[in-house]
Amino acid sequence: MSAGTAISPNLALDQEVARLRAAGNRVVHLGFGEARLPLPPGLLRALGDGAEHTAYGPVAGRPEVLAAVAGYHARRRLPTEADQVVVAPGSKPLLMSLVAAVDGDVLLPRPAWVTYGPQARLLGRRAWGVDIPRRCGGVPDPAALVDTVRQVRERGRRPGLLVLTLPDNPTGTLAPPGLIRAVCEIARAEDLTVVSDEIYRDLLHEPTAAFLSPAEVAPERTVVTTGLSKTHALGGWRIGSARFPAGDRGAELRARVLATASEVWSSLAGPLQSVARYAYEEPPELTAHVARGARLHAAVARAVHRTMTDAGADCRAPDGGFYVYPDFEPARAALAAHGAVDSASLERVLLERAGVAVLGGHHFGDDPGALRFRAATSLLYGATDRQRRTALDSDDPVELPYIRSELERMTLALTKLTA
Repeated sequence: MSAGTAISPNLALDQEVARLRAAGNRVVHLGFGEARLPLPPGLLRALGDGAEHTAYGPVAGRPEVLAAVAGYHARRRLPTEADQVVVAPGSKPLLMSLVAAVDGDVLLPRPAWVTYGPQARLLGRRAWGVDIPRRCGGVPDPAALVDTVRQVRERGRRPGLLVLTLPDNPTGTLAPPGLIRAVCEIARAEDLTVVSDEIYRDLLHEPTAAFLSPAEVAPERTVVTTGLSKTHALGGWRIGSARFPAGDRGAELRARVLATASEVWSSLAGPLQSVARYAYEEPPELTAHVARGARLHAAVARAVHRTMTDAGADCRAPDGGFYVYPDFEPARAALAAHGAVDSASLERVLLERAGVAVLGGHHFGDDPGALRFRAATSLLYGATDRQRRTALDSDDPVELPYIRSELERMTLALTKLTA
């Protein structure tokens, strides 16, 4: 099916797992990138306090909310004024409105999050995948980027938007500063607008890791998007934000996005703007909660990474978020005996024969013949809020019985298929 007729594959897989579980099947769910963690009381209070905001309000967001988002970026070496910010019902509509706002085709790292490419195609743009370096994902290899831009122009098309993800979904890795500088130099030379999706920025596994935003290197052309679905586990509340460049270019981009917003979502719901203000102001109790979440994500993602490599996969070590992206090419012969000969069949075999749900690499624009998939580790923290809170507070969450049992089941399943 085309991008316009098929439900997003990660959402479709999550629904299929729910169906299988309702029918009594046990499934280790690694197919959906949702951070299911307990809700901090302050966020719930902020939602209730905002209930009185029933009017539409400004399209960009209420002034105090925009100021809070501006402060969030300023604390991350990105001085920001309130009139550079837009809030929206999730980062997805912001990303799509940016594709609509920038003339030309879209350049993506390959593999890339499942939504970028379909959004471009829904708007009649072509998405060009550019292979990532061996070390990390989320950014294209600089030489490959230059070559792809040349190919786009030779075909009479215009490259317009370059999307980067820091840290990355699906690989769970963080591009180093030198690579960011090289890619930004190319973006400036080719007059590309950069979208830096930094929704996992506050979930680095090592808080002291060197994080360089493209907005620090190419501030005149970089839009930073983020949201509260990953750091605060508020996916269902749909709160996203974008920071636009200062100056005329950024003002024009922001105006175009607001024009789209006024016709599509009008404004972020009033109560959720109160949540956004509270979250982006970063009170100490919420900052501590996010830090505990990052520690939990790191521990479990590293354990899943070990499981994958022990089963014979090549796999980049995760740096942030809650993903790993193993390549089972070394086990191709063994997997073929079970009918897994490409990423689609590997996804199917793992679910049907092993009870392990993953999302095949072909959904991310990767080579469909490869034996790669994304494993999301954030649904392993427990089946109840009580279990998830225990995991969040544990010094060694991997040894909790309900997490250890899921890891052992995964290990057994992979071993049977790859031995």
